[in-house]
Amino acid sequence: MRIAFIGDIVGRPGRKIIKENLEKIRKNYNIDFVIANAENASHGFGLTVKNCNELLKMGIDAITGGNHSFDKKSDMFALLENNNILRPHNYPEGLVGSGCKLFDVNNEKLAVINLMGQFGMPIVENPFNVARKLLDELKEKNVKNIFIDFHGEATSEKRVIFMMLKGEVSAICGTHTHVGTDDLEVCEGTAYLTDIGLTGCRDNVIGMDERIPIQKATTGIGGHFEVPNSCKAVFQMMVVDIENGKASNAFKLKKYCNKDEIIKTDAII
Repeated sequence: MRIAFIGDIVGRPGRKIIKENLEKIRKNYNIDFVIANAENASHGFGLTVKNCNELLKMGIDAITGGNHSFDKKSDMFALLENNNILRPHNYPEGLVGSGCKLFDVNNEKLAVINLMGQFGMPIVENPFNVARKLLDELKEKNVKNIFIDFHGEATSEKRVIFMMLKGEVSAICGTHTHVGTDDLEVCEGTAYLTDIGLTGCRDNVIGMDERIPIQKATTGIGGHFEVPNSCKAVFQMMVVDIENGKASNAFKLKKYCNKDEIIKTDAII
């Protein structure tokens, strides 16, 4: 199977560039299943039911989240009743929803796991111990194809989960920082990328208008971050080929709004 991952989708510009490109990319690259982190898809903070349905109609099959998952609580509580929507699995017990779901892809089972790091994040359970428990449960169900979205501030946490689980999961991709890293690799059958980077505005501060971030940096006084109505947008996607639970190949696609070509970068194997 060939799966793909997009993240972090930031506001209307992110949704727009996905609408303009995803269908064609799915077809041209023979992608079977698309996962996307969309915790910032609704004006930069959270996800509404309307925008979620919009993304699903564009060709996204499963949606993950992070520390902004519950910014729009009523919408998210309703969305988590949908089998396609995940939130970090290591939120405290008792919270609605799940961060581990199974999907049928080409008559095979694919597990999608959403975890959140601890550094600089809301209070959550230890993601590394939670991951180990989840993998034990999936092994009992004989699920071999496993993708993890690790939503974290610290690159070291993402690297730790890779070192822990390489050879046991098909792919791990980091989200949250909105800044893409240049370390895509395949090791022991696990594809890994520290951070996929945002899909949205690229000519400001992590997808947001620069005025308030500059104000906060220079005066200490913050404000409400706004997603620009118009900007230079970028679309970023990780693509992984999986055979019997192992990643056999991976590459990253990058598409700029003002360029026709798609930049393809192969993983180091």
